[in-house]
Amino acid sequence: MDTKSLMVDIATKLFQQKGYKGVGLNELLKACNITKGALYHHFPNGKEELLIACLQSLNEAITTDIESIFQQHLSTQEATHAMIEKLITNLETDGTITGYTFSSIVSEMASLSEPVRNACGALYEKIQDIYRNKLLIDGFSIESASSVSLFMTASIEGAMMLCLTQKSTDPLRTLSKILPNLLKVF
Repeated sequence: MDTKSLMVDIATKLFQQKGYKGVGLNELLKACNITKGALYHHFPNGKEELLIACLQSLNEAITTDIESIFQQHLSTQEATHAMIEKLITNLETDGTITGYTFSSIVSEMASLSEPVRNACGALYEKIQDIYRNKLLIDGFSIESASSVSLFMTASIEGAMMLCLTQKSTDPLRTLSKILPNLLKVF
């Protein structure tokens, strides 16, 4: 792995664990085993530019995973259930789902940095697009698919945050039972 990719990988984990403000520049440099010059060589605008690269990397990883799950299942209900079950397994196995959630970064930085807000918005938009496209295939109208995909994104993201704060898979387990059934109502 090249230095820049390694920096993005390590910084992504640190930002997800501690938040943007919770990770100091010296901690980043030490964790990545780089100098300040190397950081600014790869990211001339510093830590914030590195954060945006991390969000773009998360965008690719998360959406690739979700797309794969949604392509493997015939209906949105089945795909949603499978995706939530994977999140539960990740939480039980790894003790965290940091690879999937980035809302702490959003809440911390969205009002402070337009580029960061845009990067976070792009990720949420891509996730909603995956859901919306599957809902359209299921026969939902464009308007319904758009509304339901927003609801799904908010519900799943909220359940992940509740799991992390409660140190329990219960919120995702509840959502796994309810969300697929709610989709039938629409």
